[in-house]
Amino acid sequence: MISSHIAPCTDSADPAEQRRALRARTIAARQALTATHRAALMRHFETHLGELVTRLAPTTLGFCWPYRGEPDLRAWVAHWLAADASRVAVLPVVPHQAGPMVFRRWIPGMEMPLDRHGIPHPADGEPIVPDMILVPCNAFDAAGYRVGYGGGYFDRTLAVMNPVAVGLGFEFARVDDVWPQPHDRPMDWIVTEAGAFPAQTGSQPRNMR
Repeated sequence: MISSHIAPCTDSADPAEQRRALRARTIAARQALTATHRAALMRHFETHLGELVTRLAPTTLGFCWPYRGEPDLRAWVAHWLAADASRVAVLPVVPHQAGPMVFRRWIPGMEMPLDRHGIPHPADGEPIVPDMILVPCNAFDAAGYRVGYGGGYFDRTLAVMNPVAVGLGFEFARVDDVWPQPHDRPMDWIVTEAGAFPAQTGSQPRNMR
């Protein structure tokens, strides 16, 4: 049985080492989910995500191809697209050098090459700025800060695009503190199988502009 909460790391006072250890532990927990357990979590997860997206009503939605056991939203996004012909879904393209990502249109069933990380991505198409980005979280806290993979791509991208950012993770990845760095950009919302939660920043949650 996977714990519903990852215990904090206590063997190092170095925030960078804490984040690396936390990343490794939550990815391992995510990849250890059985197919039955994952399917049960995803049913609740998709319900809460659908309610939030319906409330905020983006027309252009950024999401990520599932990687290392992350929530797989491909079928959910395809269903969201099919409900309204004016909707657009986009996937990120990771640059070869440090910098913000660009997003290109994704159409279910389209052919996509693998990037250098082995993740499918749209190789062609004009860059599109999404209204909302669904951002995977290896770990997250109540303030909306997250642990990604350490490359800083989402932080640089959110600083340039400034969309509504919705962090996605399972409840067992919730922690008290992710030791955010000065450049880290918090999420506006966090969605898990337990619900959709505004970041606890002391201000009103950011909605669509």
